[in-house]
Amino acid sequence: MTAPHMSPADSSTLAPSDSLLSPLTGWTRAHWEAMADRLLDGIEPFASPGLAQYRLPGRASHSGALSDGLEGFARSFLLAAFRIAGSRGRVGPALIERYAAGLAAGTDPAGGDERWPAITDRAQPMVEAASIAIALHETRPWLWDRLDDGVRGRVAHWLGGFVGADVNDSNWRLFQVITEEFLASVGAPHSRAEIDAGLARLEDWYRGGGWYTDGDGRKFDYYNGWALHLYPVLWARIAGPRADAAAVARHRGRLREFLAAHQHFFGADGAPVHQGRSLTYRFATTAPLWAGVLADATPLPPGRTRRLASGALRHFAERGVPDERGLLTLGWYRPFLPVTQRYSGPASPYWASKAFLGLLLPESHPVWTAQEEPAPIDTADTTLALPGPGWLLHTTAADGLVRLVNHGSDRLPPPPATADDSPHYARLAYSSATAPETPTSPGAGPDNHLALLAPDGTPSPRGRIRPLGTEGRRAASRYGGEDGDGIETVSVVHGPWEVRVHRVHAPAGTPVREGGWAVADDDGPPEGTSGPGWALARRADGLTSALVGLHGWGDGPGRVVGAVGSNAYGHHSATPVLEGRTAPGGRESLLVTLVQLSGDPHTPHTGASARVDADGDVDIRFPDGTRESVRRTETPYGRPY
Repeated sequence: MTAPHMSPADSSTLAPSDSLLSPLTGWTRAHWEAMADRLLDGIEPFASPGLAQYRLPGRASHSGALSDGLEGFARSFLLAAFRIAGSRGRVGPALIERYAAGLAAGTDPAGGDERWPAITDRAQPMVEAASIAIALHETRPWLWDRLDDGVRGRVAHWLGGFVGADVNDSNWRLFQVITEEFLASVGAPHSRAEIDAGLARLEDWYRGGGWYTDGDGRKFDYYNGWALHLYPVLWARIAGPRADAAAVARHRGRLREFLAAHQHFFGADGAPVHQGRSLTYRFATTAPLWAGVLADATPLPPGRTRRLASGALRHFAERGVPDERGLLTLGWYRPFLPVTQRYSGPASPYWASKAFLGLLLPESHPVWTAQEEPAPIDTADTTLALPGPGWLLHTTAADGLVRLVNHGSDRLPPPPATADDSPHYARLAYSSATAPETPTSPGAGPDNHLALLAPDGTPSPRGRIRPLGTEGRRAASRYGGEDGDGIETVSVVHGPWEVRVHRVHAPAGTPVREGGWAVADDDGPPEGTSGPGWALARRADGLTSALVGLHGWGDGPGRVVGAVGSNAYGHHSATPVLEGRTAPGGRESLLVTLVQLSGDPHTPHTGASARVDADGDVDIRFPDGTRESVRRTETPYGRPY
């Protein structure tokens, strides 16, 4: 599905389309090089006089302007490094000299307000130091080796602030690994114990199937791909023969397993599934695809790797990214701050530079010369259970959509600590064609959420997700309360549909609300229609979100909730909603709902049903006649509730 509110750009402005080599996207290495150059040219006017900082327009991060300027240098230097190394230095001396000058000015003790802030405990410069270290390693023959001794010494001293520093216990541990391994490679002071400890901490977070949690808790998102798998590959490139062979082999095996699933996270139009934090990094989701090739750790054929990566880059290019100035803004397509975090500054989106890792592969590599091959979504429907993160993914070839059912990722700290729901983690489902509602007012949006409503209408949060199993076509979790209270949900998927079986533990007569997918458009409000026990929202291009009550909702009318300015996919959004009350006479109520997201005009939302027997078992009939059953006493893994 496309996002109709954007006018597609003409790809020929970057490079000529090649339908023989790339029959699915038309894009070649020349497009990637041209996009890299466009981004590097776009940021140049915002350089400080000594070229040590790039001070971009936009909201400042919580770290302040000086740190934000360093971020602009470091993240664009990463892009420049891939461009320089990928051309074997033939890209021209101006780009090399530009970043050599910035390195000198940023570490000059007399550099004034261009001087980079020091690397101190848990501070943002730690993140940027890793990008600088990677860039210096990859451009070593053309840049580091040609710097004068004084500049090299100052750069190593600045990077050396990592040694002995306190690091956030998350993917930040790998920033320390990368930076200190670079210091080791140039004979500068470093701590081998800190490098080893960072790599060892990664082992604590591994959950199987290629999936890591980003620190303790259940923190699953794209950091798996653009950090937790990527940095071990880059560390091994820097360490060379110093790297532990067993660790390298272990990381490669996990990356290979991860990519077997990650290839399913892109829609046919190239859109990544919209879930998790730091989404403003956009096409950085393609970085692990290239890392798998660089490390000989991918199960994907070369033509499929390029089809997936080029599809994602083209998806954003045709929807106004970068903008008319050549800048990456804080947003998704257009500027949209709700997809950002407090740490996001004007230059933060340039972590998207990681997407250009593939330029390190020579022009003659099969990933650039092989004909594009279809992605899985181009040819067949897929259902994929991912027990590690507690996710269930289902895709449909007819409309090219990816849907991700979430019964495992909440990004909450381990108990007993608590935190508020994030719309990018707490929803029951995410997709490649929709974004969660992110209202500025208190309380969760209605989309993909089952809530108990307080007397004043405030919805209950989902809270901590307790996974109950993911297997085959179903997944389950308990959430929204302590043991013996709250909600237990089993999701069963088939094609474009999901049936949710909710067992709600709450006082009789408690108001309850469920929402389907929010669809959004910049050109005007999506169409909304509803009737007894159902509601539907449809975008102008036919993307349809439907919600049908199959059991426990009564025959009250559904409704469509509209919103303005709360969705990354468009200024106007609409969500189908059902409302009811828990059953009288007991603490447990059973609600069964059909949820549909489809861009195929032939997909029906009628004809589904649910029959509940005396034991509480539920027999489900999907709109196409397919049947499934959910037993009262079993989760997908056969354990009782």
